[in-house]
Amino acid sequence: MALDDELTNRVCWKIPNALALVGSKAGDERNAMTTSWISQLSMEPVLIGVGVDKTAVTHRLIADGGCFTINLWDSDDTRVFVKFSKPATDDDGMLNGRAVRPATTGAPVFEEAIAWLDCELRQAVDLGAHTLFVGELVDAAINDDEKRSAAMSDTRMKYGGVKRH
Repeated sequence: MALDDELTNRVCWKIPNALALVGSKAGDERNAMTTSWISQLSMEPVLIGVGVDKTAVTHRLIADGGCFTINLWDSDDTRVFVKFSKPATDDDGMLNGRAVRPATTGAPVFEEAIAWLDCELRQAVDLGAHTLFVGELVDAAINDDEKRSAAMSDTRMKYGGVKRH
């Protein structure tokens, strides 16, 4: 029996997901995009996975640049995620008007992030419409330990289930 698309979407949207900005860089090109498919995958070594749509600019930059950052954001400041649903404007140390600096790998870290993780790409797993990029944690910081990281449930955004046409 085939699952109904609407049921599939609704049940997949119930999966608790962090919401963050994934930073990427290849050569002189930088980008950041909203992501909700993030998970720690291993403890030894510490591996972080992020699922990225194959058509995204970020996909190309992670594949070519070999690194990415995960920038966790304050749950009370979720409007930033709407601005990063399309490729970012890179202008004079800013992505979409938000201050960034290079992490150890060179991928962008947001000054406003409450915490961030910097990862070197170790593996790319083809999963159909998306690729699971697996990165080894090489640097990280917490800028505000009192704030709670944003989650998809803090917004009206929906991502997952089946592709909407």
